[in-house]
Amino acid sequence: MSTGNSYFDDLRNKPEVIDPPQIEDLLDVGEHVNDTSESALKPNVTISSNVRELLECPVCLNAMYPPIHQCSNGHTLCSGCKPRVHNRCPTCRHELGNIRCLALEKVAASLELPCKYQNFGCIGIYPYYSKLKHESQCTFRPYNCPYAGSECSVIGDIPFLVSHLKDDHKVDMHSGSTFNHRYVKSNPHEVENATWMLTVFSCFGQYFCLHFEAFQLGMAPVYIAFLRFMGDDNEAKNYSYSLEVGGNGRKMIWQGVPRSIRDSHRKVRDSFDGLIIQRNMALFFSGGDRKELKLRVTGRIWKEN
Repeated sequence: MSTGNSYFDDLRNKPEVIDPPQIEDLLDVGEHVNDTSESALKPNVTISSNVRELLECPVCLNAMYPPIHQCSNGHTLCSGCKPRVHNRCPTCRHELGNIRCLALEKVAASLELPCKYQNFGCIGIYPYYSKLKHESQCTFRPYNCPYAGSECSVIGDIPFLVSHLKDDHKVDMHSGSTFNHRYVKSNPHEVENATWMLTVFSCFGQYFCLHFEAFQLGMAPVYIAFLRFMGDDNEAKNYSYSLEVGGNGRKMIWQGVPRSIRDSHRKVRDSFDGLIIQRNMALFFSGGDRKELKLRVTGRIWKEN
């Protein structure tokens, strides 16, 4: 969105990534950082929009954290954007120097704000310098759509994403903890990273995503099947699953723990955390003249005691 100030707009449109402050950097603030568990049930507080605007960097529009810089006229700037403006205040164009706005840092330290995932159910109120750390770990933070066939930007809670997968991506939905799937491809010699399938299973009151995909591993095309849990990692560890594929009197078996959908599809795939089948072996399992892929993958999900 244009601000009417071409200088700001040019800075924001530059393809330069400004890293947010690291969590460990914020912890160095010392007395400003309290145990977030102590703040979880504090009554809500109202922070005026004017104070929030004071803590917003005029260049990147992100919240500012120490060190907060200012020019001799009192205009502020975050430490991430300071190198980008070549030591010139983006507001008045005066030289910035190395003046630190300690007053604003102290104002920020006195603030308590609601979690940005308040609309998803988080009721916590957190000190300004603890809020970023909490939000990076908040159990109410929404999940990304686990659909792997496109760059889907939809986020939401689990019930919303299940409906989204069913209605928008037309993903197959199954009830039960066992599965028996057949994967067929007419020309298995053409392997692209977009060759994949996704099925959602409902069991134990939870949802699981079964992925099957062909991708290029170096010069060799391979197939991989793996399971992801629609929830957080600490819950995923309560379950295990097995996958089996075979033919012509041979079989391969994989057993593992489903990964949370907090881990992206690509991250799980590239870590090879699943049943991996080399193309030659896959064609051997398929039988016939090896000109068509015909794989049957069976498996089950169970809950650990």
